[in-house]
Amino acid sequence: MVATRPTRLRQAIRTALCFSLAPFSLLTSQSVMAEEVVQKDSQAVETIVVTASALKVDTPAQETPQSISVITQEDLEQKNVQKLDEAFRYTSGVATQVYGSDNNSEWFRVRGFEATRYLDGNRLYKDGYYAWVIEPFGLEQLELLKGPSSIQFGESYPGGVVNAVQKKPTDAPQGSFSASVGNLDSRQFSLDVSDWANEDGSQRYRLVATYKGEDGVLDYTENERVYIAPSYSIDFSEDTSLTLLASFLKDDGTPTGGFFPAYGTYFDTAQGKISPSTNYGDPSYETNEVTQVSLGYLIEHQINDIWAFNQNFNYGYQDLKLISSTYGWSSNLNTSFDNLSRDIVYDEGDVHSLTLDNKFMAKFDTSNVSHTLVAGVDAQYFRNKFKHLDSFGAWGGGASLNDAFNPSYGGETPDLSSATQNKREKSQLGLYAQYQAEVYQNLIANLGARYDYVDFENTAASTETSGNVDNTTFNAGLMYLSDMGLSPYISYAEAFEVLTSIDSSTGEVYKPQRGKQYEVGVKYTPSFLNGYINLAWFDLTQENALTSVGSYTIQSSDTDEVVSRGVEVESVIQATDALRISATYTYTDAKEVSKTKGEIDAVLIPEQQASLWVDYNVASLNLPELTVGTGVRYVGESIGYQSWGNYDDKYIVSSYTLVDLMAKYDISKQWQAQVNVSNALDKEYLASCNSGYCYYGDTQRITATVNYNW
Repeated sequence: MVATRPTRLRQAIRTALCFSLAPFSLLTSQSVMAEEVVQKDSQAVETIVVTASALKVDTPAQETPQSISVITQEDLEQKNVQKLDEAFRYTSGVATQVYGSDNNSEWFRVRGFEATRYLDGNRLYKDGYYAWVIEPFGLEQLELLKGPSSIQFGESYPGGVVNAVQKKPTDAPQGSFSASVGNLDSRQFSLDVSDWANEDGSQRYRLVATYKGEDGVLDYTENERVYIAPSYSIDFSEDTSLTLLASFLKDDGTPTGGFFPAYGTYFDTAQGKISPSTNYGDPSYETNEVTQVSLGYLIEHQINDIWAFNQNFNYGYQDLKLISSTYGWSSNLNTSFDNLSRDIVYDEGDVHSLTLDNKFMAKFDTSNVSHTLVAGVDAQYFRNKFKHLDSFGAWGGGASLNDAFNPSYGGETPDLSSATQNKREKSQLGLYAQYQAEVYQNLIANLGARYDYVDFENTAASTETSGNVDNTTFNAGLMYLSDMGLSPYISYAEAFEVLTSIDSSTGEVYKPQRGKQYEVGVKYTPSFLNGYINLAWFDLTQENALTSVGSYTIQSSDTDEVVSRGVEVESVIQATDALRISATYTYTDAKEVSKTKGEIDAVLIPEQQASLWVDYNVASLNLPELTVGTGVRYVGESIGYQSWGNYDDKYIVSSYTLVDLMAKYDISKQWQAQVNVSNALDKEYLASCNSGYCYYGDTQRITATVNYNW
């Protein structure tokens, strides 16, 4: 293994370099035209700027020694994104929907790990099934900072940070209404209005609202959502502004727990394959009810020509009731449907969270050096109080599924009386500072440090465990901005995460997980093309990782580490006024390493991924009102293991390629019509397999939308 890794990595780097040059081969015949387009319309593709809520200070992504991807509101609308994990299908370094299609959870991995989620720089906690639901229609854009980011936000997962930027009042009045319908009985009605609240526009408001409903991919499942997000901005002066933000979301539906036995999905049977729409739950009693409320504000104050002060605050509340039969379990995983039975998952409770970030920023110049200093203090609080049950025994023996191809429903009620009462609390106080210097407008260097104190308490049944952790994290980066648009860089970053759950093998709270990453890359913004090409190599390690050991027994151990190394390429080129090309390539070599099992392939993470999206305005055919788009997504093989602790018998899940289509027609300045088809060839495929279960990927979705703007 050790001898082959460098060879595979060199091959991946060569592949990445070839892939990064692909847009050039497509554009060779158009390079002169593209240069003219840049001269005539330099705003066709603007320099991407990540907002202060993500990097703590406004900085162009192409001038930052860190991998950053931005999904704009235009991207979300063009690809008709309905869930957070769908937004990253065309983003390098991200494995999306690793557990297949799910209407009550969002599954994705960044560089082999989970990513922490934020809303305008305020943390959104995830604790089991208690995960904040982000509605894409309510967003201006999504920002993805890849790799450890504790310097910006304190404790966080090593994969990176996803910052969702809410829609806020605009300087110019605007409005839109849209309606869409599609297969799976999907329907959506949305309103987005922003206007002045007084004569001079110093006070502005915005109202964003949507209703959507859809059947799940499993038989007899569905979900309905109502989302309302008002906001209000006040400019007290040219130097001081306040924005008030609120949102309400209500989900009500039947969950789609797409856990299928390997026998009948990965393995062939005499009866054939299990249909991807088969529901092994029981819709007669299953439910997924979510209510969440967010209240917050943003204060921006320019103290003088050098110093500025920003403050972010957010309060989040979520109430959840989930009853789901998630598994179709067989005692014989790959030869029969012997004793196929259901497992019940029951969670009912609520979450309260508070975040407050106070940030001072200074920007000033001395001879040949531009200085940027950010320093602040933030506080976070999280409490989850809930009842929980995950058991095969809740059925009292009456839950067998004798016919895996035609399961029966009704007549069985799970016994939830053995559910245990749990409470988890966590609070964090952090101090941070980061300094950046730009020398002669060519050399960028930054250095940051952060100190955090975390206090936690875990009450499970009658057992109570509490403790505290303090931690210091660092980051550093160096980038050279050449005159030819080629900007090489190197960076180092750290992350840590405090877990409040109990290690069953020790009876103690898990040790904090710590991550560190080295990244080397180059960002290229050529003068002869309107766009960019970014290439990055990373080496990311998580210590005290949680893995499963022992045959058929979930016993986690924190003596392990996970190592992820890889190469990423991301490119966006506006070739002409009419043609825009986006391309990505990802190679990820993720391994789990421990004393008990040595080094094995990490599960669920495909080794290679690639995507290409092309949209073209058909003006050359005298149809300037029509824009068509085509996307291709390739996901390579992934690894799983047939049972816990048995690492010799692997699932090697086959690669798959999916095609997406889009067509948009501008009927008039106010009216537009759009059609989207994801998985246009209606391909049936497995997204992943592990521990006796397999997960079908998302099915074909067709949506037609009409939009009116004013």
